[in-house]
Amino acid sequence: MRLLGLVCGVALAALSACKSEQGGEQAKQALPVGIITVGKAEVPVVYEFVGQTQSSQEVEIRARVNGFLEKRVYTEGALVHAGDVLFRMDAKPFEALLEAAQAELKQQQARLETAQANLNRVRPLAAKNALSQKDLDDSIGQEKEAAAAVEQARADVINAQLNLGYTTVVSPVTGLSSFAKKQDGTYIDAANSLLTYVAKLDPMWVKFSLSENELLKFRADVKSGALKSPGEGAFDVKIVLADGSTFPESGHINFSDASLDSATGTYLVRAEFANPGGVLRPGQFVRVKLYGAKLTSAMAVPQVAVQQGDRGAYVWTVDKDGKAQQRVVETGEWNGNDWVIRAGLRPGDKVVVENLVKLQPGIPVAPHPFTPPPAGAATSATPPASPESAQ
Repeated sequence: MRLLGLVCGVALAALSACKSEQGGEQAKQALPVGIITVGKAEVPVVYEFVGQTQSSQEVEIRARVNGFLEKRVYTEGALVHAGDVLFRMDAKPFEALLEAAQAELKQQQARLETAQANLNRVRPLAAKNALSQKDLDDSIGQEKEAAAAVEQARADVINAQLNLGYTTVVSPVTGLSSFAKKQDGTYIDAANSLLTYVAKLDPMWVKFSLSENELLKFRADVKSGALKSPGEGAFDVKIVLADGSTFPESGHINFSDASLDSATGTYLVRAEFANPGGVLRPGQFVRVKLYGAKLTSAMAVPQVAVQQGDRGAYVWTVDKDGKAQQRVVETGEWNGNDWVIRAGLRPGDKVVVENLVKLQPGIPVAPHPFTPPPAGAATSATPPASPESAQ
């Protein structure tokens, strides 16, 4: 009996030791992972889309009189200033017309002087009944007619001066010139009066479009309180150039179309930027970012935590038993290094953001708090409605 008790005791000790070793081995196998505990917070959101630059004032340079184009003065493609001469037309015919108009004016002025002198002689004689009333009326009429002829001749002189001035074609704005559409020696008339374009560079406009669905979604989010809009015209607009650099000047929305373009199903929105150095040129494609809106109660996780699978986007979470589980989520906007989660997570969920490659469903994990990198101030998203149309 003693021997039997001793054997049983040894067996129980061995079994206990085996279980302890298995438990220790399982503890060693728990995968260490960094986690964050998600919660709702106010998250800044930036809407991003593609835009194109446009001159704020593209002026057609047209000839205002008919005649032969004598010379192109400006350098094609160069920056021209308001008042700079662009073209010169043959001025000789217009100089001759001006001289003829000036001569006609002098002639009419002489006739007026004669009519006034005649009236001065007739008026006292008519007062003494030496001449009839008809003679006085005729003299008054002749004097008025001569005065009107002088005014007409003076207007003809002014018109001839204007036409002569129009033979020198100047730029009405400071901007970038286009190529000359007519060559020297070409006869210019109303049918082919377009000579070139000048595009104003400062300020510069950037136009972009948003779809009807995006507009409706933006309005619905604002109405429900899920999104806080900065207010009409208060979006801070930035643009990113083709080389990835950010244009230093901030812009503001100055126009949004009131109607939907039936051909494209979009609304046109336009922003204005100061462009003192002429860095922006008309026709450039840029990325436009609108800052100022905020999601009032959103959950965000680091971008690295969100992965793609057969069922779409998912994250790894740690359940109450300390095991890894996949959770399908609906992603929204980016917020710097974070990704806004619109559905699939609840406040208090523990999301794995570190050591993701080794995770499998149901394996035990050893979670420890993870400190994410500082989140940027930007969030990328589909374009919202402009402030003007969204209010």
